[in-house]
Parts: sequence; structure tokens; C-alpha cells
Amino acid sequence: MNQDLENRLIEIIQNDLWMMDVLKNVRDLKLNDSWIGAGFVRNKVWDVIHKKNRTELNDIDVIYFDKLNTAREHDLGIEDKLRIINPNLNWSVKNQSRMNVRNGHEQYIDCNDAISFWPETATAIAIRMNSENQIEYIAPYGLGDLFNLLVIPTPKFDLTIYKERMEKKRWKEKWNKLEIKTDYKTNKNLSQYRNDN
Repeated sequence: MNQDLENRLIEIIQNDLWMMDVLKNVRDLKLNDSWIGAGFVRNKVWDVIHKKNRTELNDIDVIYFDKLNTAREHDLGIEDKLRIINPNLNWSVKNQSRMNVRNGHEQYIDCNDAISFWPETATAIAIRMNSENQIEYIAPYGLGDLFNLLVIPTPKFDLTIYKERMEKKRWKEKWNKLEIKTDYKTNKNLSQYRNDN
């Protein structure tokens, strides 16, 4: 683990009062193994590095892990609660204990395992606020690619879908310093960036 990158991530989040408020909203629901991930974290770091104002998010990706409440309706009920707390946000809540079925994978162990199947290493990062108002994070591939502006597919994600996703996202238009790779296997020489695992 790279302590400098960890400290940098935590500092970026703690200095954003809006993000801290969103994290508190989710924490106060007391969901099991709950986090906010994907663009909520990724976009913020890229915005800071590119010295940009906040890039608008499509949604706030809330994940949790609960084997006892796997019905989609339970997720929708949590989204309703979050909309009451903060109606200005587009909440997206998904119990990772059932997402493996949709994705055709073996049962996930927890949220950290689940996000290791997300599309990019820089997207497979999630954060939360603990009961002492401290920021915690999970990042199965570390924080190196995120901070080095490297967009690389995770080894568990379908490359065809990844390439289509990159074409649709058009991230280089928003963050021009990004380096987008299309094949995980040919990028093993980038392992020096991943010294934080």
C-alpha cells in the first residue's frame, strides 16, 4: 500500500464538504459493508488533478453486501430513503451479494471482491465514512492507476465491453491528461505504477 496516495485520497475527500455530506447520508443508514464508488471517487480525483470544477455525475453508486436482503425491491427502498434525505441526487443502490448472478460470476465474498470485477482499475475504488467521521477505502487494484491517470481494464472484465464503454464515455474530452489502454495483458509493464497494492 502506498501511504502517500492513501493520504492524498483521504485529503481530497475530506476537503470536499459536499462529498463528506453524501458519505454521511449513506453511513447513517447503517447498511452492511456499505460504500460509495465508481465515478464518485474517480471523477473527483481526476477533476482535482486536472484543476477542474466538479464534473457532473450520472448517479451516486452506493454498494453494500447483505445476503439476507437480496431482492431488488430492497435496493429501491434504500434509494427512496436516500432521496428523502437528499432529493437532489440520483442515487443508485446495489446489493453486491446478488450482482454476481446478473454478471454471471461466482458468489462475491464482499464488496471488495465485487468491485474487483468492475471495468477499470481506476473505477474499482470505493470509499465510506466510519463512525468516527474518518474516510476508509477499498481498492482491489490499488490507487496508483487512478492518480497516474491510467485507464486500464481490470483483468476480470470483458475487453469487448470495455472498449465499447471507452468509446461511449469519451473521457479524454473531459480529462485530456488520461492515458487510455485497451488491453490489460499488454500493460504489465505499467506495474511500476501499481506499487500501492
